[in-house]
Amino acid sequence: MSLANKLAEERRARLAAERLLELKQAELFAANRKLGSHAQQLNNEIVETRAEVAMVRGENQRVKTELGVANEKIQIAERRLWHSIETIQDGFAFFDPDNRMIVANRAYLAVFEDLEEVQPGITYPRILQLLTEEGIVNIGQEPPPDWRARMQDRWQQDDPEPMEIQLWNGEHIRIFDRRGPSGDVVSLALNITSSVRYEEQLHDARERAEAANRAKSAFLANMSHEIRTPMNGVVGMADLLTETDLNSEQRLFVDTIKHSGEALLVIINDVLDYSKIEADKLVLHPEPFDLEKTLNEVVMLLQPTARGKGLTLKTDYDRSVPTLFVGDPGRIRQIVTNLMGNAVKFTLQGEVFLRVVGTPEDGRRTTLQITVEDTGIGIAPEKVEHVFGEFNQVEDDRNRQFEGTGLGLAITKRLIEMMQGHVWVESKEGVGSCFGFRITLPVDSDQFAVVSHESYRHAEAQDSTLSEDTASNRTPKVLLAEDNRTNQLVFRKMVGQLDIDLRTASNGFEAFQAFQDERPDVIFMDISMPGMDGKEATARIRALEGDGPHVPIVAVTAHALDGDREMVIAAGLTDYLTKPLRKDALIEKLTLYCPQLQLAS
Repeated sequence: MSLANKLAEERRARLAAERLLELKQAELFAANRKLGSHAQQLNNEIVETRAEVAMVRGENQRVKTELGVANEKIQIAERRLWHSIETIQDGFAFFDPDNRMIVANRAYLAVFEDLEEVQPGITYPRILQLLTEEGIVNIGQEPPPDWRARMQDRWQQDDPEPMEIQLWNGEHIRIFDRRGPSGDVVSLALNITSSVRYEEQLHDARERAEAANRAKSAFLANMSHEIRTPMNGVVGMADLLTETDLNSEQRLFVDTIKHSGEALLVIINDVLDYSKIEADKLVLHPEPFDLEKTLNEVVMLLQPTARGKGLTLKTDYDRSVPTLFVGDPGRIRQIVTNLMGNAVKFTLQGEVFLRVVGTPEDGRRTTLQITVEDTGIGIAPEKVEHVFGEFNQVEDDRNRQFEGTGLGLAITKRLIEMMQGHVWVESKEGVGSCFGFRITLPVDSDQFAVVSHESYRHAEAQDSTLSEDTASNRTPKVLLAEDNRTNQLVFRKMVGQLDIDLRTASNGFEAFQAFQDERPDVIFMDISMPGMDGKEATARIRALEGDGPHVPIVAVTAHALDGDREMVIAAGLTDYLTKPLRKDALIEKLTLYCPQLQLAS
């Protein structure tokens, strides 16, 4: 090879080496640049990681701090809670699902005194065993195993019922147990000794109050009976005297006796009614009645007194208002009598005006507004609000002359309220007053088709009498059983003008014997008699009669409280009259049960 060729090959080899070197240098530069970029990225990641680590460390520190604070608060709360549980007088304990005590306060453990076994870890069945074995709980006559089994059964329930136990020292404990979802049980033992003793005191006080109320009721019933018995003689004799020839002075004396007796009976009735209202013993007896007739009866009753004072009584019964209603006619009559009686009493001149208006409600009920207006002395403004109070009379030195118990308006108000009504008063001193009340009553849709049970009973009694001796004109035989000689005389004088054969008996034995000797047409039977009372005598007569016709037996009694009528009717008597006897009422009963007397008259 020539030198030129060698030089050319060397030149080509050098150029190739240079190009390879340049290529390697370029690759190395690119690699260096990539490595630098990666190093920079790593450096950035390191910086970020260090920042995150620092932040995490700070967060961890904050969390640790907060956890420490929270834990401290929890510990404080636990201490406070446990301190509260320890300071309460009631027992508290917590049991795990295996019925082992986890914790209990001092009040719970104090029941077991010095039994060191009773502490966290003891089981509930063992506690029950200690309660009976150590005599801590009073289980009465129940065998200890039975008591423990009953308590264990209760404990196993999902929601045990609260129960009460009594400790050996007389304390009463009410136990409340609540089972949680995991089976844990919280037990709370409340000391209810003070409540139990208070309830016992209330029970004793209630029994004493009821005994006192029974004694008061018995006293009132006895008072009613004892006063009405002599009043029968007073009022009855006064009635009889008015039928004799009297001069003007004697008639004045008799009228005074009669009016004083009537006033005393009003006072007695007021006291009895108020006592019954106070004891919630007064009840209403609704029945079909004629309102217009009832009000007219009140007006007729007060007419003589009003006429004696020169007063005019006026009535205005709205023609659009029905007359037949269902209600307690006796109490409505009492209400209107009280209002009109007061109006007449406190009116010296002028008139008393009774007005009745009504508004239909639903075709079956009517709201009645009944007002009593007078031209009397009126009521001072400051005293108006007191007129319906108990034992109140709106009086002053000028009108102290008006007598009364002061109970009439109080009773009136309570009766109206019992009828779901409202009462009011408007008055101007020296001009007059207007008392009114509003009640809603059912309209008697059956009108006159209603026949009362009492009417049916009377008709039945008449039938039995007629069947004994059938429309006969013989003299009726009447038996009076009455232990009071004065009342016997009053009865005899009241029926003296009638053609009857009257026999008397002084007690139940004599009445029963008289019935056996000669069956009467009707018996008037006093209820309270010595030896054998009227109810027992009636029972013996009814037993002797058996299923045959029954002689009418009319109770003539001073028992006039609510329920007395039902009591005597239930005892087998046919009818009922209260003392003081009224001649008209007595003759009405005689003609009712002795039809031959009607024919004879």
